Amino acid sequence: MGLLEGKSAIITGSSRGIGRAVATAFAAHGAGLVIHGTSEKSLAPLAEELGCEYVAGDIGEVETSRRLAEKCMSSFGKIDILVNNAGINTRTKFLDLEPEEWDKVIRTNLTGAFYACKAVIPFMLERHSGSIINMSSRAGKTAHANASLCYGASKGGLDAMTRNLANEFASSGIRVNSICPGPIETDMSLQWTPEYRQKVLEGIPLRHLGKPEDIADLAMFLASDLSGFITGESININGGTYMN
Repeated sequence: MGLLEGKSAIITGSSRGIGRAVATAFAAHGAGLVIHGTSEKSLAPLAEELGCEYVAGDIGEVETSRRLAEKCMSSFGKIDILVNNAGINTRTKFLDLEPEEWDKVIRTNLTGAFYACKAVIPFMLERHSGSIINMSSRAGKTAHANASLCYGASKGGLDAMTRNLANEFASSGIRVNSICPGPIETDMSLQWTPEYRQKVLEGIPLRHLGKPEDIADLAMFLASDLSGFITGESININGGTYMN
């Protein structure tokens, strides 16, 4: 029997990378899924592979989260888990950062998660249970040369939202935690030059990049009953690159 057998989950930003790994792990452990991404073309094959439902749309639009909640309720009659994984990163330096870029990153990474929480928490309250997992970043806790100010601000805000929601809804049986990955082997890391990759590796005490599956394992733990006494935490998973 899987760790998430009988549970239903919404996972935003599921079409590739960490989100895809989380969706694959959740499906393997018995969860009923509604996955999300911006492109129906990339979502439909994954949904067929995993045998799950999907909703395509811009997570920065409130209607997308409403559709996700409605799809999960119509398919499973409940919402047990929300993973706010959808996000974008930019590397623009502050003096070159335009308001449009700031707005886009904040809207996707932070406001989108807010919309999703607003859509699902009323259903979790009805059952007096639920687990929300926000995909944050090491950049939300400390400055990072390879991430723009707006990215760090969005992830810092996500960690703050995690703590506030955890505090407000703990008595209602809803747990809220965030995951703060460091260097992970994704499509983005494949674009690095050999020199930059070596520099990154030298800065990781464990001397290797993480894998999306490493993040998925932590997400599965936080979604399951094994973590029933954990809430309001922003958990580092970065090979030792940032410790607190």
